[in-house]
Amino acid sequence: MAKNSDRIVMALLLVAAALLLAPAAACPTCPTPTPPPPPPPKTPVPCPPPPSSPTGKCPLNTLKLLACVDALNGLVHAVVGAKPSEKCCPLLSGVADLDAALCLCTAIKAKALGIDIVLPVAIEVLVNECHKNVPASFQCP
Repeated sequence: MAKNSDRIVMALLLVAAALLLAPAAACPTCPTPTPPPPPPPKTPVPCPPPPSSPTGKCPLNTLKLLACVDALNGLVHAVVGAKPSEKCCPLLSGVADLDAALCLCTAIKAKALGIDIVLPVAIEVLVNECHKNVPASFQCP
């Protein structure tokens, strides 16, 4: 009987070994999974150009800015027709707020020639009309 039990044990060991080794032997050339490709690099958002910094002097032609003084006259007297700012504001676009105020001071002084104009109010009206900001402490030179 020893022989029968040895055969049973041997058969059980063979079955157990076959069951344990079957998964390893099932796919001898299994490919290793490839990682997904990296995402494409993000395109950097271009920075807008910095606004021009105040220089302390007017970078514009003062004669062209006389249209702004005429615009001031139109704003005060509410002339019918095109908005006065349509003549002035394009001239001031791209100019720093403080430089725009300085240019307007120069143009108003050149146009006024002795006419009494309250400069801070006139400058504020024109600058606000063109969506620019002047510091409260600004005074025409």
